[in-house]
Amino acid sequence: MTTKLYVGNLGWNTTDDALRQAFAAYGQVVDTIVMRDRDTGRSRGFGFVTMGSPGEADAAINGLHEQELEGRRIKVNVANAKPRGGGRGY
Repeated sequence: MTTKLYVGNLGWNTTDDALRQAFAAYGQVVDTIVMRDRDTGRSRGFGFVTMGSPGEADAAINGLHEQELEGRRIKVNVANAKPRGGGRGY
């Protein structure tokens, strides 16, 4: 079972490959994506990494949260699933 992680405070030039390399030390990296501005193509400062298992995700959080990646102190935690529906509590 895979676990998706949110990675915040990324530098403007951080790439998907840079994320993959940083997280690979903690286990199988299934997928990485740096969210980009659709007009400029520049990083929006956050991304997501999908780890192969919950244990690998925990190891990555413990190893990388508040650590430097390309000159920025990144935030790493489990990604919150978006609630389904209109979000009005009906």
